[in-house]
Amino acid sequence: MKFSTSKTELQQALQKLSKATPTRSTLPILGCVLIESTEEKTTLRATDLEITIQAEIPVSLEQAGATALPLKTLLDITNELPETRITLTVDDKDRAAIITDAGEYDLMAKPADEFPAVPDTSGSQKVDVPGDMLKNIIGATSFAVSRDELKPALTGVLFRISSAGITAVSTDGHRLVKYTRKDFNANGFTGDMIVPRKFLAFMLTQSITGDVSLLIGENHLTAKIGNDMVLTRIIDERFPDYESVIPKENDKTLKADKNALLGAIRRVSIFSNKSTHQVALNMEATFCKITTEDPEKSSKAQEQVAAEFDGEALTIGYNADYLKDVVNHVSGDKIVVEFSTSISAALFSSENAEENTESLMLLMPIRLND
Repeated sequence: MKFSTSKTELQQALQKLSKATPTRSTLPILGCVLIESTEEKTTLRATDLEITIQAEIPVSLEQAGATALPLKTLLDITNELPETRITLTVDDKDRAAIITDAGEYDLMAKPADEFPAVPDTSGSQKVDVPGDMLKNIIGATSFAVSRDELKPALTGVLFRISSAGITAVSTDGHRLVKYTRKDFNANGFTGDMIVPRKFLAFMLTQSITGDVSLLIGENHLTAKIGNDMVLTRIIDERFPDYESVIPKENDKTLKADKNALLGAIRRVSIFSNKSTHQVALNMEATFCKITTEDPEKSSKAQEQVAAEFDGEALTIGYNADYLKDVVNHVSGDKIVVEFSTSISAALFSSENAEENTESLMLLMPIRLND
């Protein structure tokens, strides 16, 4: 195999692919990038067996072929090179050479047939999603995905697609996000799938113009972005019945400026206990007071924010980290929070909902230390 390409094209492709390289693996081949050159195109592919990323680069091809090269070594050398043409050659004994104006770098390749094959995605159904819509959905929900591998159903976002639109739901047991877009056309596809966090995190980092083609199979989801492709397994678990935990009768309502409330929570939480991260919201008719106390360090803090509170005065405790996350993800300038009691879930939303968009976040309180 022999081709030449620009340093920047190769570097950008390898940076994308590095997101699918396992940090530790019993299979050395997974630390490699598979390079396949044909007369039609040259593709690079990496996988950690959970997510597979494939990118296409423009090359001047002299000899077609396929090989597997250590991805980290290849990325490290392209990062250090100035802008230049890179020629890559591999002989029939798997000896590879990277040749540039600056010098020549030799390394050993592995046979391409050792690299894992792409899972069979035949029979997948195609759904096109506007790239900005997909990123909005992921950005609105992925922060609440659980990191507890003992609850695999919660380590991804549930996508529920129907003729009425698309609903995405995530929860880690402490907070829950339900985000719906009614202006989504699924071309007749209906169904549920739980998409893993790693795939979603990768999609958020991509600059996407135009539509993303989603190929939805029984066990795998493939996203095509231009000439690039990313494939993930779908989590084969039952997602909890989220509708049953969303309270329907919260009768106390707080309305406040989102950024004022968020700023106060951030400042006060600096003085909270480092293990409980506990802050309290004390709400009365015209204000919300945020307080915290850490007896271990003899520190405490409080701030008062102008607000409208409809209902009997209420004091409720939260983990400050979860509270900051939820308030931060409310869109718009005004936040609306609906409460019932100091030990039941509250609902967070925006006062001015965007057209065709419904976003609801639930947060469980924590018991305050007396």
